[in-house]
Amino acid sequence: MKTVYKLSPSDYWRIGELESWLSDMAAEGLFLKKLGRQFVKFEKADPKNMRYRVVVSISKEISAEQVDMYGDKGWDFVTSYGSFHAFSSPAELNAPELYTDPSEQSYSLKELDKQLVFNAAVIVFGLLLMIGMLASSLFLDGTPTLVMVEGIMVHQTLLAIYICYIAYASVQAAFSIRDLRKRLAEGIPIDHHSPWKKRHTFHRAITFLFTVVIGLSAIIPFVHLMKMDTKTLPEKDVNLPIVRLADVEREPKLERPKPTYLGDGVDWSNRYSFAWSLLAPVQYEADEHGLVRDKLWGDGSGEYSPSIHTQYYQLRFPDMAEHLITDLIKRYSFETNQGDFVEKKHPDLDLLIVREEKELKQVFATRGKEVMYVHYFGYADVNTVLDNVVEKMNKE
Repeated sequence: MKTVYKLSPSDYWRIGELESWLSDMAAEGLFLKKLGRQFVKFEKADPKNMRYRVVVSISKEISAEQVDMYGDKGWDFVTSYGSFHAFSSPAELNAPELYTDPSEQSYSLKELDKQLVFNAAVIVFGLLLMIGMLASSLFLDGTPTLVMVEGIMVHQTLLAIYICYIAYASVQAAFSIRDLRKRLAEGIPIDHHSPWKKRHTFHRAITFLFTVVIGLSAIIPFVHLMKMDTKTLPEKDVNLPIVRLADVEREPKLERPKPTYLGDGVDWSNRYSFAWSLLAPVQYEADEHGLVRDKLWGDGSGEYSPSIHTQYYQLRFPDMAEHLITDLIKRYSFETNQGDFVEKKHPDLDLLIVREEKELKQVFATRGKEVMYVHYFGYADVNTVLDNVVEKMNKE
């Protein structure tokens, strides 16, 4: 016989819907063989009118005596999943119902009621812990957009969304089974022909959606690691969206000092890193240091050694740009008064914020999906730094 697997229409504790669905499947020639966590196994044969009943045992196992007793009534045991045990009977046999007293069936659901309440409590507690950890990671230094853009928390957030749905479904199950027990205790029997198609469509959509979510939450960290690397920044110009020290200084005697720290073959004083995240697929970060031997700092502290740091992001959504600028300012304000950051107008930029203090110049700029932050320490004019920022952003 041909084996067919189908996604269950809903949770098994929706007993009436499950029984109705199994009967409809038999009418299409698909007969129950095994219940699973999400999928149900059928065997294909000639269509037949079958009745199905699902018994929930107080203990997880159903006794052989109980199976024999139901068999004597015309109900054949088919399969079990956890505390759920499925029985079938041909419709023409007109076998008597397994439960003639709904209150008896209500009592049989007592342990399931306790288990669903316990499951809901555990999942909700775990969800609250996860939300607390996420919130501390996102808002600890007040830069949630930057944290998400850097890709550290995206997969954890996706996983938290999935856990939210699981918690919602668990709480709903706990309340629903209690409501079912109450109705049974009042003498209202389960509807063995409950409509299931609407819920089945919803269940399939949710299952597909969260399959994608779980897949992304598992894949994203690996993609992030695979696309992340750091290399020594060549002295000659490279076609990258970073501001070069030589272009800002315009000093013919500018040279690169000997490396002060080498690790993994990288000069970390003169390096560039590239990375990827779901919210910012293009990311660059660069550091560059220079030296002019015949020139001293104004305070006589030593030879003139300017430096520049660049961070560049190409975002997935342009609406994130302004929030990212705000977070970058918070991250790199160094206890500075926020009033020192001045917003300026520029025809080629959507947003421009500049801070200048003696040798230190900081430029924060956005254009469309692009965001750039440049930290320069040296004697060049801030407008020179700005011109280079605009030039690099216009190349992308």
